[in-house]
Amino acid sequence: MAINLYCKLPFGQWHRSNPEVIKLAGLIGRSVNSVSFKLVNFASLDPSLKARGIKGAVNASKLDAVIWNEFYNNWEDRAFESEKLWAKFEHKPVEALVDLSDIEIKEGKEKERIVKVRVNQSFFRSMVLASYNFSCCITGIQTTGLLVGSHIVPWAADKENRLNPRNGLCLNALHDKAFDLHLFSIQPDLKIVLSRRLKKEKKNKFIEENFIQFEGKRITEPRKFLPDEKFLVQHNRAFNERNV
Repeated sequence: MAINLYCKLPFGQWHRSNPEVIKLAGLIGRSVNSVSFKLVNFASLDPSLKARGIKGAVNASKLDAVIWNEFYNNWEDRAFESEKLWAKFEHKPVEALVDLSDIEIKEGKEKERIVKVRVNQSFFRSMVLASYNFSCCITGIQTTGLLVGSHIVPWAADKENRLNPRNGLCLNALHDKAFDLHLFSIQPDLKIVLSRRLKKEKKNKFIEENFIQFEGKRITEPRKFLPDEKFLVQHNRAFNERNV
């Protein structure tokens, strides 16, 4: 539950006065200080923070490392297990964490499968938005309802990294769709590159304001869970194939 919360909180929000930290402490019967320290311990194990020269705490235990590695190497199952734990401690079914009103499902394995997918998708979005401080990494839009946890490598293309937050970008809905359609890509140096199709419409004011002006600029980096270069390279490859 602590590593689940670590993933969902913005960088640096692990202090003891954070209501979410206080809530977790109350749920599991631990002191607020101990929960706060545990979150900082996880920060010291985060490779994306290490890459930025942020060391975090120096007293992370071997068990902290075990839990981190279990989670980091199996996002699909560990994320869902941690969400089930949260639901259990809050005395509600895990399906209550997501909206299922748009589909008709019966009890049984099919319901379990759909619930797991929806819960995990919600968890991925929470992680990615928190990493980017709830702000579109291109436009800076902060209207939460317009923000998407966008996959760099599509959900269907890489099962092992569906929930890996380093396979995510916080984009607004328009740029999320354009990114999926390879109308633009983000290079490993985090600079934006546009497709020929968009460049041909440079006289269109809407295209100019929403795309052309951003070409060659770097996205706003997340405070944690930096995009993994290998995922950006894969998206770039597909982008180039579609824009020869």
